[in-house]
Amino acid sequence: MDSPLQDRPVVGILHPGAMGAALGSALKARAGTVIWAAAGRSHATAKRAELADLVAVPDVAELARRAHLIVSICPPHAAGAVAEEVAAALDGRPDPPLYVDANAIAPATVQRIGALLGEERVVDGAVIGRPAWEPGRTVLWLSGEAAPVVADLFAGSPFTARVLGPGLGQASALKACYALQTKALPTVWAALAAAADAYGVRDALGDQLASDGVDLTAHLDALHARAGAKAWRWAGEMDEAAATLAAVGVPDGFSRAAAEVYRRMADGAS
Repeated sequence: MDSPLQDRPVVGILHPGAMGAALGSALKARAGTVIWAAAGRSHATAKRAELADLVAVPDVAELARRAHLIVSICPPHAAGAVAEEVAAALDGRPDPPLYVDANAIAPATVQRIGALLGEERVVDGAVIGRPAWEPGRTVLWLSGEAAPVVADLFAGSPFTARVLGPGLGQASALKACYALQTKALPTVWAALAAAADAYGVRDALGDQLASDGVDLTAHLDALHARAGAKAWRWAGEMDEAAATLAAVGVPDGFSRAAAEVYRRMADGAS
C-alpha cells in the first residue's frame, strides 16, 4: 500500500514503560517527534520517557489529535480499553493515524481492535526479546495491510522489524505460541513444587529429580527471577495465549494453568 505517513511523522507511545520507552527511542531517528500522554502516569513512567527523550503531551486526546502513528504497548488485559480510549479521542478526525498494537494479545483481540479503528489502519505487532537499545537482540514482528510502512520506520533501529503478512492476528499468534515455551512451560516447576509441598513430599521429590540431574530449586529460582514483579502482567499474557489456542481447537488448559500460577506468584501465594 502507499505510505499513509509523511516523511517525519509524529509518533505517539501509549505508554512508555521499559519496552515503550525503547520503542519510542528507536523511532526518533525517523519521526518528527515522539510524544506520550502524561495524564495519570507514574513518576517512574515520566522518568523513563524523559531518559528516552520523549515529549510529554497532556493526555490521550491530545496525543491522538497530533499523532500520525500511535503505538500501544501496555499490559495485555488493558489493550482493548486503550484502543477504545484512542477511538473516542479520534472521533471526527478526518485523517486518522496508523495504530500499532504491540501488546501480547490473542489474534481475536487485535481483530476486534481492527474493527474498532479500521482494519486497514491497524498493525498487529509482537515484540520478542527485551527492550532494545542496541541491534541484534529483539525482533518486532508485524502483520496487517500497513505492516511494511511501520517496518520501514524501524529500519536501522535496535529493533529488527519483520513482516509476516497482511493478516491482522498473525503477529499476535506467533507471540502467543512463542510465549508458551518461554512463559507457560517454566510454570510446571511451580505447580509440581506446590503439589509436593501440599503432600509433604517436597524433599523426596527434590532428591528424585536430582538423581535425574534436575535441580528443582534452581528451576524455581529462575522462574521467580524472570517473572518477579511482572507475574501479574504475564498472567494476562497467558490468558490471551489460552484464547489463541482455544480459537483453533488446540487444548488451552496448560496456558490457563500458567496464568493461575503467575496470579498466585503476584499475590505472594507461590
